[in-house]
Amino acid sequence: MLRQQDVGHRIVVRRIVGIREGRPLFSDALGELVELSETHITLATRQGRLQVPVTEVHRAKRVPAARRPTAAAVVALELAADEAWPAPVRGRLGDWRLRSAAGWTGRANSALPVGDPDRPLPAAVDAVERWYADHGQPAMVNTPLPLATPVGAELDARGWAARPPVLVQTVALAALPPAASGRADLPPVELTAAPSDAWLAVAAGRKGGLPDAVRHVLTAVDQVRFAEVYAGGTLVAVGRGTVTGQGRWLGLTLIEVLPEARRQGLASRVIRSLIDWGAATGATHAFLQVEQRNTPAVALYQGLGFTTHHTYLTRVAPPT
Repeated sequence: MLRQQDVGHRIVVRRIVGIREGRPLFSDALGELVELSETHITLATRQGRLQVPVTEVHRAKRVPAARRPTAAAVVALELAADEAWPAPVRGRLGDWRLRSAAGWTGRANSALPVGDPDRPLPAAVDAVERWYADHGQPAMVNTPLPLATPVGAELDARGWAARPPVLVQTVALAALPPAASGRADLPPVELTAAPSDAWLAVAAGRKGGLPDAVRHVLTAVDQVRFAEVYAGGTLVAVGRGTVTGQGRWLGLTLIEVLPEARRQGLASRVIRSLIDWGAATGATHAFLQVEQRNTPAVALYQGLGFTTHHTYLTRVAPPT
């Protein structure tokens, strides 16, 4: 059975969820152990916080640490991702990053709690709330799991909401299978150093408008390329690639194919073109971020060899 020293570690819980024909029905839950009391086991799962009454627990055990990346690996990848999606307005709270980009995307408008905030955790969350209030924005925090499990527990206690879980997926470029030849009639992928107006229009349709901060988020990276695919003079597919993390990480963002051009392999072609560019610059690994509920995209990336490195939740402060 679990003990207090298991708090903060990943566990699997088999719980009894019902009875059928006199036999118990079971369901398994996997997550970080946030709290262990005499009456409940509380987990931080990919779907959010889960509280299981002890009376429903059939079996619970700790998952070996070897099955998850080290804290240092999660921090390094999160910092590379932050570098690849740079907010124009930034602050620091010890090691924590505070980011604002006129509300455009959660990643560029949330605190990143990695490292030491240089103060007790409750005071750190207070400071985050004040910083975003001073910038006229709702406070948000991206909590990488399992690294930021204690932060998530503090936000739970304050009534913060959670957006759908996001998978941070990676692949070693050397492990990718050879690119298939694909359809010969598909248009080519063009890579440019700056986004065209047509490219920005597609991004605006996907992310909801283009405030002035957007150009900084998209272009303020030393190594960046924008992928475009045109068919009959119309832009039908886009993507963005960055190389950050001291040249190790190729980041893939804003992979989008217009509805009328889907199911033709264009997304894979865009990704492959950006991977080829990233590898030529010296990148050894690629990463991307995708909502867990976006099953078509998850399946696409899985087919290319991507696996989940860790997950994160975007937490949103309750209205004041």
